[in-house]
Amino acid sequence: MSRYNFLEWNFEQLSKSMKEKEISPVEVLEASLDLISDQNKELNTFVTVMEEDSIKAAKQAEEEIMKGTNKGPLHGVPIGLKDLICTTGIKTTFGSEVYKDYVPHFDAEVVTNLKDAGAIMIGKLNMHAFAYGTTGDRSFFGPVKNPHNPKKITGGSSSGSAAAVASYQCYGSVGSDTGGSIRMPASMCGIVGMKPTFGRVSRYGAIQLCPTLDHLGPMTRTVTDNALLLNVLSSFDEKDRYSVASKKENFTEGINAGIKGKKIGIPTSFYFDIIDTEVQRVFDSAVENCRLLGAEIVPVELPGMDDLLTAQQVILAAEAYTSLERHLSNTPEQVEGEVRSRAIAGMLIQASEYIQMLQIKHKAVEMHNKAFEQVDVILTPTLPMVPTNIDQRMTDSYGLQEHVRIFARLTGPSNTTGLPAISVPGGMSQCGLPIGVQFIGKAYAEKELYRFAYALEQTGAYRSSLSSNRLGKSTLEEAVE
Repeated sequence: MSRYNFLEWNFEQLSKSMKEKEISPVEVLEASLDLISDQNKELNTFVTVMEEDSIKAAKQAEEEIMKGTNKGPLHGVPIGLKDLICTTGIKTTFGSEVYKDYVPHFDAEVVTNLKDAGAIMIGKLNMHAFAYGTTGDRSFFGPVKNPHNPKKITGGSSSGSAAAVASYQCYGSVGSDTGGSIRMPASMCGIVGMKPTFGRVSRYGAIQLCPTLDHLGPMTRTVTDNALLLNVLSSFDEKDRYSVASKKENFTEGINAGIKGKKIGIPTSFYFDIIDTEVQRVFDSAVENCRLLGAEIVPVELPGMDDLLTAQQVILAAEAYTSLERHLSNTPEQVEGEVRSRAIAGMLIQASEYIQMLQIKHKAVEMHNKAFEQVDVILTPTLPMVPTNIDQRMTDSYGLQEHVRIFARLTGPSNTTGLPAISVPGGMSQCGLPIGVQFIGKAYAEKELYRFAYALEQTGAYRSSLSSNRLGKSTLEEAVE
């Protein structure tokens, strides 16, 4: 490995080296920019690289650290932003033609939090147009490609957010999740993605798709990094009407306490009704690893999950149409064709149907709360199948043709309930593609989820998923040497 191996370090390694003045934020940023310059041609992860602003911020961080100021583990660390998160004076495109020239005059709350923590905003990350898709290959700026195999999708809609982190172009990123848009690409790219409890992270300054389903959350290469990033992102914000005033927590606290004696619930239905054999194999291995770590595996009944999935789809369609209605009416030609067709379908949803779906949502929250009386967390696959080819829209499952929107089947329900869920690498498919598993927890139980995810990570699934990344070390060395 070259002398630039620090691009693969975690937050704590990098922060320690900076504090001890062994490496500078400017040196880290310059190496990151070099790698982006090389990799972006292949992977198409960034829409806008904030070179001038990031260099200025890195120099400021360097001066602060040299004077002994320590703002925490993100001080001087390059972080990417999904391109629906507003940044003062920097384009925020929503992955679309409609917003291709939109320049906000304010920062999103999460950007303010990151700047206060000394993080370096390195750029705006490509995404599925309007955050409305499971694949990540429908952006006005072209498809994002999977670092493990550029012919494959990254998953959507936080496609660039996952691919940039997996390929070492930035140390972490902020994505959004409406039906799994953090967890799907995290699974496909072999990284860690957390959808926090609804209201835990302010969405002020993030262009919305669905106000009652949208979440912002951290995407990183390690579980501990993810917890550290959520420490910064999480805050009550009166500017966000959905923000919840919860106590400030350190999400790394107890992260390495182990899971011996803890109870993991495995659903007896729904999550395994449609599932690829490769995904089932990796999931079974993850369950066995948790058992070997001392956890008790408990079957749990989750009745009505099909109704909950339907509720998520109906609420998503109705709210997405409302959010995009102005663009569909005024400039329909600027709304990507696949997104436009899907959004228009939401116009047909009746108010009575929408209300009925909200009732199902409330019943589902009660049902999950009852399950959590028996177990600490619920473990499921993140996705029902492995990544498909870019532009592929139908895939075989047990001889049946399924549309790629099926990727959101196992993640969407947690958006409807608002419960926290984290995708962590579980292993690899035989063709070298990452497969994630998902821990779902009680409301505001992110700390507990990190504890389980960290325990599974230590079994080696995480290391095997990143070490298989063919664009990782070899290209990294070529780009920065």
